[in-house]
Amino acid sequence: MTATATLTHTAALTRLGYALSDNTRTRVLLTLREAPAYPSDLADALGVSRQVMSNQLACLRGCGLVEAVPDGRRTWYRLADPLLAPALDDLLRLVLVVDPACCSSTDCSCA
Repeated sequence: MTATATLTHTAALTRLGYALSDNTRTRVLLTLREAPAYPSDLADALGVSRQVMSNQLACLRGCGLVEAVPDGRRTWYRLADPLLAPALDDLLRLVLVVDPACCSSTDCSCA
């Protein structure tokens, strides 16, 4: 039995694709699949400024992929849905069989 794609499904996959289209956002999602984290820790781990991290987390929140959890005067972030971590793991397994030279960011014949 196959599921029929609805507008809701299409919108959800579009949001995920948009989130994954940016290297920093992808790295944030992959990091959060391991464990929740504070923005400052994410920024340090990924080697980006706290402002960049704030902007990327706001984007990921807007896409519905991460959620902010208040913790006193700080806020930590986690994946918004527990099914997202195994889905990202599945995507990683798919990416490993793709030829990385096929679609480089500077010369993409797929676009």
